[in-house]
Amino acid sequence: MELTNCGLLLMFSVFLDLTLCEPTTTPECPIQIQPDTVVVRYGDPASANCTVSEDHTGIGWEASEGSVDREQDVQFITWTFENLTDWEIQPKCYGNFMIYGQCEKELKVIMYKTPDSVSISAVNHTGPMLEGKQYQLQCEVQNIAPVRYLTVKWYKGETLEDQTTYDALTKTPVNVPSTLLITPTSADDGAQYSCVAELDLGPQPYPAAKSEPLTITVHYPPIFTSSNVETLEVTEGEGVPLDCCAQGNPPPEYSWTTPQNQDQTTNCTLTTSTSLSPGTHIYTCSASNYLGNQTKKFTVEVIPIVDYLPLIAGIVAIAVVIISAIFIFIYSIYYKNTRMGQYDLKGGKSNAQNGNVAQNGKDSSLPMKKLTQPCGHV
Repeated sequence: MELTNCGLLLMFSVFLDLTLCEPTTTPECPIQIQPDTVVVRYGDPASANCTVSEDHTGIGWEASEGSVDREQDVQFITWTFENLTDWEIQPKCYGNFMIYGQCEKELKVIMYKTPDSVSISAVNHTGPMLEGKQYQLQCEVQNIAPVRYLTVKWYKGETLEDQTTYDALTKTPVNVPSTLLITPTSADDGAQYSCVAELDLGPQPYPAAKSEPLTITVHYPPIFTSSNVETLEVTEGEGVPLDCCAQGNPPPEYSWTTPQNQDQTTNCTLTTSTSLSPGTHIYTCSASNYLGNQTKKFTVEVIPIVDYLPLIAGIVAIAVVIISAIFIFIYSIYYKNTRMGQYDLKGGKSNAQNGNVAQNGKDSSLPMKKLTQPCGHV
């Protein structure tokens, strides 16, 4: 019996401990606000609905502007304001419930203001910039709110260069500066910088304010776009153009050093003299501005004109001699093999009807005697 009582006491003790240690949960307030966040421009109207899903003895809105008295026997109640200007407003929908008692939910209001102006300038500098030197650009965003949602983006042309975000919790309008460090090169001469102030307030796009572009001028020393050493060939009596044009800002000035005291020019191009003798001739050109000087060297090889007429005449004469010798040689061989004998007629007349002496003694009635060759006569 005592053992049974002890067991019952132990079970009761465990049950009591579990009951006391079980965490309690607070029921969720049965209020829903649609939308739960209102994004509104300064001075524009705003509204939201408060809906309850449980029986209540009254619901209403508390706000510094646009409060709505408690109402019964309704399932939703609307907070509306036509001209919202209170930066610190925090509307709350509240309700009295039989089960939950009184509870409330707050409507999140984000009121924004686009900037009065966005401008860009170079800090402590006016006029042209120098290549390789660092400069600071500043973007001034005037009278914008709220700054915690602001992003300032820097562009060079259409290319995003940098961006700045802010974590200040100030809700009211403020002036916001943003800076960008640049080290311009010759390629940046004429580049346009601009800054854009954007408020990231949610999924829908909101107006962005952009500055007028700042066009920078970059001064840099002369740069040749091709090699500063060139070798060219030209036939004697002809000229060849030399190109010494360079890029630079301010535009370079040019001077030339030429052989034979050729007429000087301040242009970036020059045509060599047609009176240069065969051989090697050196031209030099200098391109300069207040930031530097560059020199280019031209080596001009003048090729002499070769007179081919005597050579051609000689070749033709030799060919004629060779051809003549070959012809004579061939003719002499032919004549030797086909030459005719010579004869002296005695005691007879030539046949008038024949007109010619018969050859080789054939068909002739006249006596003939062969002469010795080549000169003796019988």
